[in-house]
Amino acid sequence: MISQLPMLLSTGLILLGIFLLGYFSLKTKFPNAILYILLGTVLAKFLSGNEILSLLGEVAIVMLFFLMGLEFNVKRLGHIAKKIWGSGLLDVVLNLGITALITVSFGLSWYTAFLIGGIVFATSSSITAKLLNEKGRMANAETEFILGILIFEDLVAPIFVAILIALGSGSAFTGTDLLLLIAKIFGLAAVAILLGKTVFKKFENLLVRLEDEDIKIGLLVGIATIFGGVAIYLGLSEVLGAFLAGVMLAEIGKVERIQTTVTPVQDLLLPLFFLHFGTTIDLLHGVPYVGLLITLLIWSIAAKLLVGIIGGHWYGLSKRVSFRAGLSICARGEFSVVIAAIAVAGIKVFAGIYVIIAAFIGMLLFNYAPKITVMIYGQPVKKKRNMRPPMV
Repeated sequence: MISQLPMLLSTGLILLGIFLLGYFSLKTKFPNAILYILLGTVLAKFLSGNEILSLLGEVAIVMLFFLMGLEFNVKRLGHIAKKIWGSGLLDVVLNLGITALITVSFGLSWYTAFLIGGIVFATSSSITAKLLNEKGRMANAETEFILGILIFEDLVAPIFVAILIALGSGSAFTGTDLLLLIAKIFGLAAVAILLGKTVFKKFENLLVRLEDEDIKIGLLVGIATIFGGVAIYLGLSEVLGAFLAGVMLAEIGKVERIQTTVTPVQDLLLPLFFLHFGTTIDLLHGVPYVGLLITLLIWSIAAKLLVGIIGGHWYGLSKRVSFRAGLSICARGEFSVVIAAIAVAGIKVFAGIYVIIAAFIGMLLFNYAPKITVMIYGQPVKKKRNMRPPMV
């Protein structure tokens, strides 16, 4: 029994299990995050309530959002918002808003409805980006649009998590509380940007002088976790604080040095987050809200397809390409799990099952998107080249 083994031995066995599942993932192309969650559900009896695993998982999510924030300096944030905002808002309305209304119609509370809406909203960036690369579709016409949608969702997710945590605090949430929450979010963002343009302006020079990787890891992980902790202290979420810490350091320009140092830490700890999430899913009492689960699986595919068709048209894509894009953004994954981790009891079980099934269906739809598009629109017509010689 794992719970009766020495902690060091059980930790080694868990890491070995993560390796084996990761290797299986490489061979089968199945998302490793889903496999880690399944491992967690199997080991739930032995690992449930493990505080060390919970803490390491929390640090992993902080590093994930910290690295994400490094991709966005203020200038890039403005450029993306200007180009993709219409399609992004459509994504929010369909996948978050309409999903919440559907959930309420099944008799659940508004808070639970918005939580489930958040779970359904976010496309898996890791699964989608990996599939784009593996299937050789990075140069396709729809890829820029897909990446834009993923980035927009990445920006919305930490803010949404912060709002959910405030709503779920247990106390009455008034209009004044909402204004205060928004003020805290913008205040923390302003502080991060100000520090990025002043105190951390020459941060890269410091990183160059620090030759010892251990020291750099301590510095960078410390900055990310401090911002995450400050966000929690303000009643926000650690993911928002970590994301803003990344945005802050993105202002220095060349962030490759930071990414090279921090990515191994994230890669080591992130499987532990998914594993810990799996330990919180209790399947002994069956699948809750089966009717809602089936309804949302169908709606979530339709909603993403509409985002592709309508949003792609707004973006300037053809009908064919827009349809293919919609089929390619149906997978749910890491961000859905982050939001699902806020849930409790049956809702967490519901969310875990939804994420696993939606990730699998999303992968299938991505793989068959070109064939399905040909079935709907027929073979693309090749443009004829003008073979006539130029007039002299």
